[in-house]
Order: sequence, then structure tokens, then C-alpha cells
Amino acid sequence: MIILGLNAYHGDSAACLVVDGKLVCAMEEERIRRQKHWAGLPAEAVKWCLDYAHLEFKDVDYIAIGRNPFAHLDKKLFKLMSKRPSLSFVRGRLSNASKVGDIKTELCKALGADKHLIKAKVKNIEHHRAHLASSYFVSPFKRAVCVSVDGFGDFVSTMRGLGAGNKLTVKDAVYYPHSLGIFYTALTQYLGFPHYGDEYKVMGLSAMGKPVYMAEMRKIVKLKPNGLFELDSAYFTHDSKGVEMTWSEGSPSIAPIFADKLNDLLGKLRGKDEPVTDHHANIAASMQAMYEEAFFNLLNKTYDKYKVPNLCLSGGCIQNSLANGRIFEKTKFKEVYIPPAAYDAGTAVGAAYWLWNETLGHPRTYVMDRPYLGPEYNDAEIEKVLNEKGVTYAKLTDDELFTVFAKAVADGKITGWFQGRTEWGPRALGNRSIVVDPRRAEMKDILNARVKRRENFRPFAPSILAEAAGEWFDAPYPVPFMEKVYMIKEDKRKLIPAVTHLDGTGRLQTVTEAMNPRYHRLIKTFEKLTGVPIVLNTSFNENEPIVNTPGQAIDCFQRVGMDLLAIGNYLVASLNKSTGKL
Repeated sequence: MIILGLNAYHGDSAACLVVDGKLVCAMEEERIRRQKHWAGLPAEAVKWCLDYAHLEFKDVDYIAIGRNPFAHLDKKLFKLMSKRPSLSFVRGRLSNASKVGDIKTELCKALGADKHLIKAKVKNIEHHRAHLASSYFVSPFKRAVCVSVDGFGDFVSTMRGLGAGNKLTVKDAVYYPHSLGIFYTALTQYLGFPHYGDEYKVMGLSAMGKPVYMAEMRKIVKLKPNGLFELDSAYFTHDSKGVEMTWSEGSPSIAPIFADKLNDLLGKLRGKDEPVTDHHANIAASMQAMYEEAFFNLLNKTYDKYKVPNLCLSGGCIQNSLANGRIFEKTKFKEVYIPPAAYDAGTAVGAAYWLWNETLGHPRTYVMDRPYLGPEYNDAEIEKVLNEKGVTYAKLTDDELFTVFAKAVADGKITGWFQGRTEWGPRALGNRSIVVDPRRAEMKDILNARVKRRENFRPFAPSILAEAAGEWFDAPYPVPFMEKVYMIKEDKRKLIPAVTHLDGTGRLQTVTEAMNPRYHRLIKTFEKLTGVPIVLNTSFNENEPIVNTPGQAIDCFQRVGMDLLAIGNYLVASLNKSTGKL
């Protein structure tokens, strides 16, 4: 049985294929279109998935989409009638819902397929059920508490459930207008970061401040004894006016959703081009602390009710790696699973597995223990692109490649590492990575200014040999998908300043030989040269989606002036014009 899973007409649109219960491939539309967070129909991702699996659209049995316009329709209609939002808001919502409701027709148009020849049945899976499924049904747990937290999807912002075997029972939810995602997004906009997905900037900024505005934050977010929460809607505009969003083809956008009352509470908002001050950093630290207070109240009250030690998390807010890193410290949960794409792209996988396991009743047989689900390229394909780009290159053996590359990293070179299949999710996890020496403090500023071209307070991540994590971090739990932040041991921080954030933490990735043998070998080789089992790993891109093809890797390499690039076993170097050497 072939299931095409989709996140469509929503930010981070994506597609995947589940064949007889196995996730064969997954791709975000942004990686192909080269526009961050691409919304709309993931037509190119669908084409790639079908090509990769050597299938045609007519072979697909089901299309599962992680949206259901009819979910909670009574609540939606009541809200619509009571608030009387603008005509443009209503028109936009109806247009979006109609496209979701006729997804087969839209796909046939995009793929040039005859709708009469397409046998696939369309199944709409409620957004947060797809989120829950994207974590639980691919987790290693036979039984688990399941929690999703994000902005909104199908009128819900948070959902709790219990997974057992191949069944996932929804227990309760938080409905519009109350949302921790809306809280975080609104204050992110207030702090002068207006773009879709800018919340992670505020997470980085929070380490520079202190949570001195908790009394103000608790006026905005009200915690309930059962673990759920409410927002004071007076500080936001989404309840009274609706959320003006653009989900058409291209990068999504969200109009400002904070009310003037927020200025009265926290002071004048920051313009996006104004300097970031201590005041702004303190607000960032306070909103992060408020999110964590609400998040851990939610988790702890859920644990108290169900007493199940395993936790599966999903939703856009679960990209908050700062909070994730404190789960074992702040709750009684013993095991946590977070998929590599916890945010909306992951609902493509979740919708497919809700259908496969929950609806169709098939047993669970697949565990997502590695994120490498995109395209890979053979030697002939790589050489063809290298020749087309007119770059000088050499093909090395494995022994030569790892030795030369690790030495270049240790010598302070900025290197690109392009290997195997593209990662699924927002993080580069050793296959589409820029790799540099974490021992060099100057690398943080060099990368932010020269390569990434972004704010100077943004941190970089350490990739560490899993077997060495306990020696370097206070919490030696596996973090395969870079989904948690842990405290670096105090005596180690001075050894790896480029990946040590201002508060002494690092958003780490633990690398095992089983999950990624080539990346593990690279770090191991670097350790033999330096005594440090860690490299600085940041995504291979420059204000664009992570590179997906050899051509994109070469373009980025040349554009930002990197020193060395490995694509498979092919090595490309930037030569010093005066000496002719690397």
C-alpha cells in the first residue's frame, strides 16, 4: 500500500511516501523552490518523492493531508459569527479550505495527471492529530503520553493524548484563541523580528537577558490546575480581528498580532532595524521563562494524570530546544521522543501514519531513528555538476578525505560537508553541514558575519561523538536530532568557546556510528588531531533553505568564500590567489 502524506497550503509544506508502513522518503518544498518555509501545494516535493520511489501518481492508494477544514466546525462558526472579522480574512480562509478540500484536483493539475486515472482516496487528518502521530507512531515506545503544542491548526493549539500499540486516543485540547505559539510569535514580532519563523532568533537572544518581567508575563498567560492555559486576549489582536496570513505559493507571512496594550505593559515595541538592547534581551528571557513555566505545567499535570513514563512531543513549539533540554530536570518523564521535524512539515508524516496505523489498523513496524530521507547523488552525478560549474576538484579515497578534511577544520578553515541523503527537518545533521573548529572563539563572529549574514547573538551547535557526551555535557542523554539544549560542563566551556552560548549551554547533536558513520568518522578523526570529540555544525546555507543538491552546495561555497568543500569523496578547495595554496 502506498500513502502520499502532505502538509499543504500551510507554512513548511512538505510531502512524504509511506510504502507498506515504511517511510521511504520525505521532502520539504522549500528545499526545491529555494524559498524558506514555502507555503502552498508541495508539488515539487511530491514529484521528487514519486521519482525517488520509481512510482507514478496513479500508483498511490491514499493521499493523507494533515488538515481537516471540517474539524471543530461548530466552534469555528460560533467564533466567526461572534467576532465578525474582516471580509478579506473570511475570503482567505475559505479559499485556503477549498484548496485543502480538493487536493486531488490540485495535485492532478500540478502533476499533469488525468484525475479519472487516479485511484487514490483522500483522507483529511486533523492538524494536531497529525502532529501527535508524527511523533508517537514512529517512536520506539509501545505506550506513551503524547503532547503537541504550536500556534494553531484546525482551531486547536495544544492537544494531549495517549498512545498504546497502534492506537492513539485524544484526551483533551486547547482551542482558539489560546495558544503558546501565538504568545511566542506575538512577542517575537513586538521585539522587532517580523518574519515567519523568527522565533528561534528570540530563543538565542534570551540567553543575553534575565527574566525580570515575569509578573508582566503572568498577566498575559494564565495557567490552569489541569495543566492547560489561557491567554489574556486584550494583549493580542487575533481573537478580535483574526490572523491575517498569507499561505499562497511562496514564503508565508503573518500580520502583527500583538495589541497596543502590550506596549503599555512592556514599553515601546522595537523596530526591526533598531538596536537590540538589554531591555529587549530581558523581555526575550522573560517570554522564554513564561513559555517554559506553561510548558512544564502542561507536562507535569499530564504525567500526574496518566503516570506513563514515556513522552512523545510534536508541534511547532517543540522546536524550542531550550525548554526541551530541561524536560528531565523539570518533569518525571524517563524517556522522550521528538522527531526530526516536529513542526508543521512533520504533519505530512503524521497524516500518513495516522491513516496507516490508527485508521487502517496496521501494526507499527517503523521507527524513525535517523533523519536522512531526502536525495543523494552518485559519483557520476557529482562529477557532472563539478564539471558544469568549472571548479577544480580531486577525488580522494575515504582515508585521504577524512584526514585532509579534519586537518583543514583543525587548521581553522571554513568547510562544507555534503554527504549522503538530505536531512528531514530544520537541522543540518551532518549531511548538509558547514563544519568548523569549535575551539576557535572567533569562528562565531566569522560565521555570523561572513557566511550566515545574521545577528551576532545567534549561537552555533556542537556535534559530539555520542560516546563522549557525558564527559562534556551535564545531561548525557542522546540528542540525535539536535532537539535539546544542555549545559556544557564548566571546565569544558573554555575549550569550545565557538559553540558555548552566553549562558554556558549548547544545542547539541549526539552522533553515533550507527546513525551516520561518515560524520561520526569525521568527528573521530578531528578528535585524534585535537583531543576534542566535537565540531561546530551549522546548516549549509546563507539566508536560504539548506542546500539540497551538489550545484547548490557549490554555489553557496563560492558565494560566501568558504575554504573547502567535500561532496561525497570529491574535494573542492578555494586557493589563495597569491600563493596558489589552500
